[in-house]
Amino acid sequence: MAQEQVLVGMSGGVDSAAAAALLLEQGYAVTGCLLRLHPDPDSFARSLADARAVADKLGIPLRCADHSQLFRRQVMDYFARSYQAGLTPNPCVQCNRRVKFTALLREADAIGARYIATGHYALTGPGAGGRTALLRGADRQKDQSYFLYPLPQETLGRLLLPVGGLTKAQVRRLAEERGLCNARKRDSQDICFIPGGDYGAVLAAWGAISRPGDFRDAQGRVLGRHQGLERYTTGQRRGLGVSGGRPLYVVGKDLAANAVILGDEADLYSRTVWAEDFQWVSLPPQAAPLAVTAKTRYSQGEAAALLYPLEDGRVRAVFDSPQRAVTPGQSLVVYAGEAVVGGGVITRAE
Repeated sequence: MAQEQVLVGMSGGVDSAAAAALLLEQGYAVTGCLLRLHPDPDSFARSLADARAVADKLGIPLRCADHSQLFRRQVMDYFARSYQAGLTPNPCVQCNRRVKFTALLREADAIGARYIATGHYALTGPGAGGRTALLRGADRQKDQSYFLYPLPQETLGRLLLPVGGLTKAQVRRLAEERGLCNARKRDSQDICFIPGGDYGAVLAAWGAISRPGDFRDAQGRVLGRHQGLERYTTGQRRGLGVSGGRPLYVVGKDLAANAVILGDEADLYSRTVWAEDFQWVSLPPQAAPLAVTAKTRYSQGEAAALLYPLEDGRVRAVFDSPQRAVTPGQSLVVYAGEAVVGGGVITRAE
C-alpha cells in the first residue's frame, strides 16, 4: 500500500523539524517545503541552511518556493495600510489566511500530496455538522489556535498538526533525541519583517508614517505633539513624551484631526466589542446568541462573553467583565471549550 504523502512547511525552526520527524515515524512519505516569504535574502539563507540540515538528517527531500511578492502585497502592504487607517493589524493572521497556507497547498498539489503539515501548537478534530474543528494546543503557553482561525474548512481538512499535543519542552527533547541541529534554536519573538520589534522605524523606512500632530485628551485639549499616528497603539504608555501629572495612555485616534487621544487607565476598558469578516470554524454559522469565551489579542487570557451574530459577517461580543485595551485591527477569537468557534477583525469597542 502506497504511503500517504504530506508536505511539511519548514521554517528552519525546531517546531517544524519535529513535525517532519514525527510524521516520518508515523509512516508518511514526507517532503519538506521552505517558503520564502520575507524578501530579506540573509534571513532566508539562514532558514534554508537549518531546514536543509534537518531534511538531510531525516533523509527527506526539501523544496523551496518563492512567494515573497505575494507576501509583500498581502502582508507587508496590508500592515502599512492598516496603520495608516488608524488600526493595529495582526500580520501573522493575515499571512496565514492569504499567503502561507495557500502557498503550501499549491506546493502540495504540485507533488500530489494529500496533506500539508506545520509546526503550529494547535490541533484539529471532528466538528459540528461534519466540519473540521480547530482546537487549542496542549501547551497553553504556546497555543497558536488564535492565529489559525481564518483557515477555511478545505484547508483544515488537509492539515496535520503533529506537535499540537506536545509541550515545547517535549518538542525540544524529541528534536535532541533525533539529533536535529535546531533542537535548542531560540524561538523568534518578532514579526518576521520587523526585526527588534520596532515597527515604527520600519513604517518610517517605508514612507508610511503620517505627519506629526497633537496629543489631545477627550475634551480636545492639546497635551503635546506626536510623531505620526502610526507610531502609537491603544494602551501604549511608554514613548509618548507627554507629562500630564499622572500616567497617560493612548485610548484612541482621530484620523480627521491627525490627533492621538490620551486618557487614564480607566478609559482603556470596554465590555462590548464589534468585529467584521467573522469566520466560523468549528461550528457552522449561527443565528442565535452564543455563550463563549473570547480574547481580543493573542497575549490576553480568555474571558466569558455572549456572542451576537449580526448581518454581513459581523458579530458583537458582550463580555461579562470589561476588557483592557481592545484595539481595532486586532482579532476577536472566540472559543467553546477547546474548540475555536471563529474569529474576526475588531472594528470598535465601548
